[in-house]
Amino acid sequence: MPTTTMPTIPALASALTGVEDEIRKLATSSTVPIVNSFSGRITAAGGKRLRSVVMLAGSLALSGEIPDKAVTAAACVELLHAGSLVHDDLMDNAVERRGVPTVNAEWGPGPAVLVGDFMLARASQAALESISPYAAGKLAAAVTDLVEGQVLEVLDLYDVHRSPDSALRSVALKTGALFRVGCVLAAHCAAASDEVATRLSEYGAHFGLLFQILDDLLDLTSSVERLGKPVGNDIRQGVYTFPLLRSLTEEQRELLAARGGTWEDGELAGLLAGLRAGGMVAETVAYCRSLAEQTARALPEVPESEALGILRQLPVAYLEWAVSQIS
Repeated sequence: MPTTTMPTIPALASALTGVEDEIRKLATSSTVPIVNSFSGRITAAGGKRLRSVVMLAGSLALSGEIPDKAVTAAACVELLHAGSLVHDDLMDNAVERRGVPTVNAEWGPGPAVLVGDFMLARASQAALESISPYAAGKLAAAVTDLVEGQVLEVLDLYDVHRSPDSALRSVALKTGALFRVGCVLAAHCAAASDEVATRLSEYGAHFGLLFQILDDLLDLTSSVERLGKPVGNDIRQGVYTFPLLRSLTEEQRELLAARGGTWEDGELAGLLAGLRAGGMVAETVAYCRSLAEQTARALPEVPESEALGILRQLPVAYLEWAVSQIS
């Protein structure tokens, strides 16, 4: 979802520019030039930056300002996310992301591990140096969640009997962790109470689930032009996601079991067409609409403001944007 489609607040827009500057600085802070080259190129490829929007709007809603520490914290979360994507690309043998060759495709698997490790470590180091030991600890805990969520996903690869709840648990640990830690750090930078921090953390966790479920739905229903990557890639990789698992017929389940990771393009296209023709889209969108409402209800009770309004509107706005991307 392009940030330009959301309501703008001058302080928020300025802070997002600051986040980009901070990401660039952190990503190119290695003493080894080639690490800077790859890390800088990956982060410069951009992204939705929804984690930053949520975090900065949260800080503004809680304290009426966006301190420099919050900008740094948002950059740390984005750098952590980018480092995790380097590792994801390596595990998936991906050759391109956002129009940029992956590190593993261009430099090899071993160096890709090291570049990803640099980005993860640099995020926690920057938090320790520029925010607080508490912030660094929370980012390190988020990395733990990411790893555990990825391990759970690996254990379930190509398992046609994976339960939807198992898929959700992995999502909560992987994607949910990054949105959640961003909200925790927003509350920390705003010196909010424990109660307010807990509520904002719940908002982030719910938003992370919503974001990933919709992303998984688009992998099954969008187009390569809109996604910027092949449709149905999760199925090829053996990652059977929440929308898929809730919608499979017995015949489709048997087909998945028979094909594993070996699919002819036409056969996979036929499976995707069958899923679209069934109830998958309507059921998943209805589930996400309920989750979006639950996300907004989790917001802490703080004085009304434009920033709070953005946080309240964002879940449904993102849902509607995702629906518009379905082919």
